[in-house]
Amino acid sequence: MRYLVSLLFVAILAACAPAPKQGGDIAVIGDSVMAWNRSAGDDIGSIIANELDRPVVNRANFGAQIRAGGGASVLRLSIPDQLPEGRWNWVVMNGGANDLGFSCGCTRCAAEIEALISDDGQRGAIPDLVARAQAQGARVLWLGYYRAPETRSFQGCRPGLVEIERRVARLASARAGVFFLDAEDLLNPPLRGHFDRDRTHPSPLGSRLIGAALADIIKMQG
Repeated sequence: MRYLVSLLFVAILAACAPAPKQGGDIAVIGDSVMAWNRSAGDDIGSIIANELDRPVVNRANFGAQIRAGGGASVLRLSIPDQLPEGRWNWVVMNGGANDLGFSCGCTRCAAEIEALISDDGQRGAIPDLVARAQAQGARVLWLGYYRAPETRSFQGCRPGLVEIERRVARLASARAGVFFLDAEDLLNPPLRGHFDRDRTHPSPLGSRLIGAALADIIKMQG
């Protein structure tokens, strides 16, 4: 409970931050994986900026969901609401873990997964968000989750997240300008230095590994 209260407090502080200017080069949106290590300047968005020497706006937030309801957008807990207006060259995004955790407790989540993205990758909240970013001129880079077997926060979520990412990968293969990176290929669970003390989020090293890999894809695509 103390952990959830702390995340809510941080989310409220983030919601009070000034909105970025309209349009730009690279925008990062998503959940706490993207936002972690921000206070030390080691969040994934900062790593991308450093690797590419390009401006990056990171609006990711703790506890954010793809299908957040109610007053979540006020606290910037809706990932679609994080997408800044204007034209962007790239939007780097992730999400889905909090949707499964909060909506169905990571079990019996078939309906929630279908609402997020259909089996063919063409319908649902995730394809809608991708299409919206592309309509703003952006190429889209989706970050898949890594395996965190010692996590206490998302136990049982892995099968659902693997299924979501299988569908996102199908979306990326079928739609020009959409790319998928599986962080499972980057963080190694036996290496505790890849993870923060909560065993859920990336350590500064973990964020650097992920951010550098994302930057490499952007660099290769120009």
